[in-house]
Amino acid sequence: MNLSNHFLIAMPTLNDSFFSGCVVYLCEHSNKGAMGFVINKASPVSMDIVFSSTGKTTPQRFIGKDVMLGGPLHPDRGFVLHSPVQTWQNTMPITEEIALTTSRDILEGLANQDNESDAVLTMGYSSWEAGQLEKEIAQNTWLVANADSEIIFRLPTQERYAAAFAKLGIRPENLMGVMGHA
Repeated sequence: MNLSNHFLIAMPTLNDSFFSGCVVYLCEHSNKGAMGFVINKASPVSMDIVFSSTGKTTPQRFIGKDVMLGGPLHPDRGFVLHSPVQTWQNTMPITEEIALTTSRDILEGLANQDNESDAVLTMGYSSWEAGQLEKEIAQNTWLVANADSEIIFRLPTQERYAAAFAKLGIRPENLMGVMGHA
């Protein structure tokens, strides 16, 4: 089972201080473990602040956009999911359309008003040890859906959870954590 380029959608019953209500975009999944980024949990930092820290003007397409809390690991490190795939100093292609970059030079490129790349900046990442994610899926902690770049890059942050559920043809409010008795 390889879940790279898939969404992990937290079940509504997940009672976790970080992952409750989250959609994780999985970049890498193998028998050694998994790595991904939460794409719907906004940090207190905006893209405007990020671009101003580089001395650049925020491009129109990023004005008012949030930087995501990508996961509980290394929240001091920045990661950029972007499309199209372009090569920066430290870029890892995930698909033919989506890549992950960790080098600061991408911010210079994104600040270029002629560059129409889509991007989501995250602070931190999410990771699972070998077999851990599979166990969590078997315990109904997560639902799995094919990833969708429209959800990752274009939908407002607060709409991504419901949109990921919609890919499965269900609504989160229709899933109940307890069974009733007749």
